[in-house]
Amino acid sequence: MRRPYPFSAIVGQEEMRQALLLTAVDPTLGGVMVFGDRGTGKSTAVRALAALLPPLAAHVGCRYGCDPAAGASAWCEDCRRRAAGGAVLDVETRPTPVVDLPLGATEDRITGALDLERALTTGEKAFEPGLLARAHRGFLYIDEVNLLEDHLVDLLLDVAASGENVVEREGLSLRHPARFVLVGSGNPEEGDLRPQLLDRFGLAVDVTTPADIETRLEIVARRDAYDRDPDGFAASWDAADAALRDRLVAARARLARTELSRPVLERASRLCIALGTDGLRGELTLFRVMRALAAFEDAPGDDPALLDRVAAMALRHRMRRDPLDDATAGARVERALADLPVEAPAT
Repeated sequence: MRRPYPFSAIVGQEEMRQALLLTAVDPTLGGVMVFGDRGTGKSTAVRALAALLPPLAAHVGCRYGCDPAAGASAWCEDCRRRAAGGAVLDVETRPTPVVDLPLGATEDRITGALDLERALTTGEKAFEPGLLARAHRGFLYIDEVNLLEDHLVDLLLDVAASGENVVEREGLSLRHPARFVLVGSGNPEEGDLRPQLLDRFGLAVDVTTPADIETRLEIVARRDAYDRDPDGFAASWDAADAALRDRLVAARARLARTELSRPVLERASRLCIALGTDGLRGELTLFRVMRALAAFEDAPGDDPALLDRVAAMALRHRMRRDPLDDATAGARVERALADLPVEAPAT
């Protein structure tokens, strides 16, 4: 099996790369929705990021990859039962999972269902885990999510928000942890997500096909070099990926003690009011992504530039369409930012 394309070798698409890195720092951001053309490196970036992350510690034999450090309350029923019975739960390391969810997947395939083979051969009702179990503590990637059936999108977003998958069907009643970063991609020309569903994605970014010759040539040259010698090309970027991995690990450690100043938070709230975003989910996401950026860059929590750098990805998909304004959502965010004072007065 060949090595994934190195994350550090990705050319351009800075906003998408930053959004993925920030969700790796703080998975509670709520995932990423990527809008843009086909062939712009969306799935490559997700797989590259998963390969970049440090391996996960998990219980040996656990079908869900339960985290030994999380405590019994966060484990699956099987791990809790084994621990309560006095069994020693050995620990192994596993790579961060990346699971693709095909558009034709059924609800049973996603959530899990009765293991028919065991039911027919032994008469035992046993659970066969689905894609959500495989994605636990990793990434669940859905290409063309705007073409996925609405009830499946509802299901995925509910599980992503709760961190738990509940299955009750065919005489089975079971729940297991399912905490993952949901990454969706889609071309707006092929259909839109409902606004109330789009709002459940923490971040949204736009990717475009590069228009300048130098960038296009560099992308094609690197991809061609990787296709001809995947292991050799990946090895040449090991040092850069290792440095980026160290930054992510350090950022995760800093996140809990990173605090944003009151003026920065006030300015973010004023931006949400100016843009007319519905509810407070956008504001909460904006606070979290600013904190993740500060942790990633080891920046002070009173830096006004934190808001400027992440506002578009946190808010562009939460704005109402204005029939009298032809500007893109990102441009409207930038315009509203320019109208705000750098530091909001304390109230």
